[in-house]
Amino acid sequence: MKIKNLMTLFIVLFAVLSANAQAKKYIVHTVAFYNFENLFDTINDPNTIDEEWLPSGVQNWTSKKYHQKLENLSIVLSQIGTGENANSPTFIGGAEIENRGVLEDLIKQPKLINSDYGIVHFDSPDKRGIDVALLYQKKHFKPTSYVNIPLIIYKKQEAKVKKKEEEEATDDKVELDNSSERVFTRDQLLVTGFLDGDEINIIVNHWPSRSGGEKKSSPFREAAGALNRKIIDSLIKINPNAKIITMGDLNDGSYNRSVKVQLGAKLKKSELKASGDIYNPFEQMAKDGNATLFYRDAGDIFDQIMVSEPFTRTDYSSYRYWKAGIWNKPFMIQTTGQYKGYPLRHSINEVGFSDHFPAYIYLIKEIK
Repeated sequence: MKIKNLMTLFIVLFAVLSANAQAKKYIVHTVAFYNFENLFDTINDPNTIDEEWLPSGVQNWTSKKYHQKLENLSIVLSQIGTGENANSPTFIGGAEIENRGVLEDLIKQPKLINSDYGIVHFDSPDKRGIDVALLYQKKHFKPTSYVNIPLIIYKKQEAKVKKKEEEEATDDKVELDNSSERVFTRDQLLVTGFLDGDEINIIVNHWPSRSGGEKKSSPFREAAGALNRKIIDSLIKINPNAKIITMGDLNDGSYNRSVKVQLGAKLKKSELKASGDIYNPFEQMAKDGNATLFYRDAGDIFDQIMVSEPFTRTDYSSYRYWKAGIWNKPFMIQTTGQYKGYPLRHSINEVGFSDHFPAYIYLIKEIK
């Protein structure tokens, strides 16, 4: 009789615990990064090298094409992460943006206007005039500070390689100041603010390209990784439990020195030992064969979103990292020809989306 009563009690307790577990509800926010690939307007800027992207330029970049590009980007951006979150991304980090004006045109697109995005953008010293920026939903995030931090690198830092590498095809060329041989590239954008009351810090990156070859240009990206590390360390010094997201087109994979050594990103959460340690969920995704871009039939993940250790803790009373993904829906993929399976990018005859797929992560917090 006692055993029967104990079994009944156990079943009741199990049912109550299961019901409580199922009753838990979470707020979900999507954080996305997308290289917009040459989001230029049709107006000539005398201070940048934008002649290719004019109506009279090589790309025959007309107003019609520009507005089609905006519509295409808005379709993608409005959908990223909707598999687990009906809302469009709360945060969108972007790269290859000519100026604030193109972002203002973008957030007014019918598919994005109801999300009421704010913009954080600075003009960078990049000679082509391409910048990074952060879009955020005003109803959820309140910025308290933002700053663009320059990456100062010089031609003399290039690695000397014995055999000349075959240069990778890219329109993101290294531009120099002939007097100082400074390499002009994008700043790193740091934005701090409150997400529904939780303070978070976001760094948006577009690290130097592989123009000239991967090995020769690697020191430039290693310097970018070191700068990223310095920014993170400064935030941790101010607040030892700072929640930090660093994201961008790094022009390197998760395995390269810029990410693994200079930034110090970790493959597994179990490797995180201090609050300033950085977890990179895209390293395992790359090992599993996923990609955000392709070159000569080889895929890689250059677009990465990483989080500091406090985001990986198991107390969901404040926002934590949940999981990551790559948004690569069929309509975004080239279906024919030499580049079948690649991202559907712009060509002379077709206004595509981008030569990258966007990366994203989810942040979740338990509703009490």
